[in-house]
Amino acid sequence: MTKLTSLLLAIGMFATPIAAYAQTPPPPAPVVATPAPAPAVAVPAPAESPAATAEKVAAPAPLLPVAGEGMPTPGAIHLQEQVTPNGRQAEWIHDSVLLPIITVISALVLALLIWVIVRYRRAANPVASRTSHNTVIEVVWTLLPVLILLFIAVPSISLLAAQFKPAPKNALTIKAIGNQWYWTYEYPDNGGFEIVSNMLKEPKDAAKGERARTDADGPARLAVDNRIVMPVGVPIKLIVTSNDVIHSWAIPAFWTKMDAVPGRLNEVSFTIEKPGLYFGQCSELCGARHGFMPIAVEAVSPARFAQWVRSKGGSMPGDKPAGAAAATEAAPAAPATNQAAPAAASGN
Repeated sequence: MTKLTSLLLAIGMFATPIAAYAQTPPPPAPVVATPAPAPAVAVPAPAESPAATAEKVAAPAPLLPVAGEGMPTPGAIHLQEQVTPNGRQAEWIHDSVLLPIITVISALVLALLIWVIVRYRRAANPVASRTSHNTVIEVVWTLLPVLILLFIAVPSISLLAAQFKPAPKNALTIKAIGNQWYWTYEYPDNGGFEIVSNMLKEPKDAAKGERARTDADGPARLAVDNRIVMPVGVPIKLIVTSNDVIHSWAIPAFWTKMDAVPGRLNEVSFTIEKPGLYFGQCSELCGARHGFMPIAVEAVSPARFAQWVRSKGGSMPGDKPAGAAAATEAAPAAPATNQAAPAAASGN
């Protein structure tokens, strides 16, 4: 009996904690504070590309050609009006130095020729002269040409030096590339956009739907579909090269002619002083259609040039990238990121 009682007590002592554990509810899971949702942030629209913005800038109206300005004049024997400093100096040398010397020498030679024909004709000189030389005359006709050449050389050397003077640092760089048989132009200082320039055909030669030349485009075989534009009063650094054979970029009114050699970059600089439309041509034999590579340049004010650049998708120095300012203003301050620490509830 005593052993049975002891066994029951042992079983009871063992079962009591188990029952108590079974009746005790499990401790609640720790309460984790859910962080408050982040405030809605307005995402700015993607910034427009410069090209997309440029489409909103209207291109200035093209200049109309003026007869006798920047183009050949039928029947004219004089130089075209020069619109660059080098051109004006060259025009002065031509008109004030070379032409007077040529005129005097031509008149002198003609007068001597007529005098010799009359004075020493057979009827007046039945006995021919036996004079073999004249020292004075030989000295004169040797020294006089030397002096004339020296007189011409002084202004010519200064002009030659001016033509090869490097462009200043503030010059606008334009790259002209010759191709058979058209020109391409790049504006590296204005975003690097490209202009492809082809000669416009006459209406009778143009295919159906193809743009043909009109009087508003310029003279025949000088008008192009896409003119290049340069600012007046701004130094221009023109870099000339070729993709195939040797060409030559030349505009008479600028007193500019620079060969375009494949694999080589040639440079010439000039400053246009007068607004207008100026025409030129390839001046180096370059193949079957050499005569169909015209050049057309619009010289305009700096403000008009800037408008044209932006209309082509380019940019001017100091322009902000399209949409950059708007994106900066629209970006809000970073929201606070304080998160509630999880509250761990302890269970008994």
